[in-house]
Amino acid sequence: MRVQIQLVLGRDSSIGVGWRTKQEKVSASGEVMIGTSSLGATASCKYRFSANSHGRIAGTFGSGGIAFQIGGGRRISKYSSFRMLYCIGAQGLIWKFELIRGGQKLVLPLLLSNYVSPAFATGAFFIPLSIYLTVKKFVAKPYYLRREKKASLENIEKTKRQVEESMTRAEKAQQLLKNVAERKKNKQLETGGLVVLKAVYATPKSLSNLDKPEDAAAFRILDVTIPLNFLVTDAGQLKLHEGVKKSGIMGFCDPSPGEPKQLLVEYAYGGNKYEVRVDDFGELLIPQDKHRV
Repeated sequence: MRVQIQLVLGRDSSIGVGWRTKQEKVSASGEVMIGTSSLGATASCKYRFSANSHGRIAGTFGSGGIAFQIGGGRRISKYSSFRMLYCIGAQGLIWKFELIRGGQKLVLPLLLSNYVSPAFATGAFFIPLSIYLTVKKFVAKPYYLRREKKASLENIEKTKRQVEESMTRAEKAQQLLKNVAERKKNKQLETGGLVVLKAVYATPKSLSNLDKPEDAAAFRILDVTIPLNFLVTDAGQLKLHEGVKKSGIMGFCDPSPGEPKQLLVEYAYGGNKYEVRVDDFGELLIPQDKHRV
C-alpha cells in the first residue's frame, strides 16, 4: 500500500491524505481532503475478471454532496477499450460511456433524470446490465471464441514446419534423458519420494482442453514428464528458477511460438497426489503441501 499526503496553501488551503493498493486482481484507492471551505472523501475499487474485462465501483462524499458510480469495461482491441458507468448523484441519474484509445479518452454522458427515483434508478441499472450479459453470452463470446480459434489455426499452419523440427529435437533429447529419468523415478518410488506422474507444456487454453480430444487439432501439447523426472534431485525435490523460459530446458521446445505458455505438473509424494500449474517464466518448486489434491 502506498500513502500520499498533499498540502495546498493559499486562499483555499487544504490537506489531503490518499492511499493506493494493487493486487493481482483487485486495485483500490481513496482520499480524504480537508480544506478551509470544503470537506470530502473519495474511494474506488477495480476488480479484473480477466485480462480483457474489469468491474469498477466508486463513491464520493463531501460538501458538494454524495455521488456513486458502478460499471465495467472491456478491451476491444490491442490499443482500445470501452467502459460504461452508471452514476447516481446530485446531478441525477447518468449513464456515462467512455472510449479510451492510447492516451486519449472520449466521454459521452447521457442524463437519464434530474432527480433520483428508486424505481427508475433500479430499472436504469438492471436494463443495460441485462442487455450487456445477453449480448456477451450470445454474440460477443461466440465471436471471440471463433476469432481465437481461427487465429490459433492460422498460427499453427504458419509455424508448422518450425514446430515439427523443434518437436523432433525435443524427442531426441528426451530419449537421451530417458534411462537416467527412469532410474531416478524408480529410486523415488522405493522411498515414497517425488515422482512426476504427468507434465505438460502448452498454452493455457490447450491445458484447459486436455479432456476435449475433438479440439486437439487446434492445440499443440508437449509431454515433458521425462525431463522433469530427470531433474528431480536425490533429496526428492525439483526446482525450476524464476525468469528462465522453460522452452530452453533440455527435452523441452516451444510448441506454440508467439503465444503465452504454462507448465502443468501432476506428481506424487509420500503416497499423496499433487497438482500445480506455473507460467512460462514462473518458479516451480515441488513438493509443496498447497499443491495437494
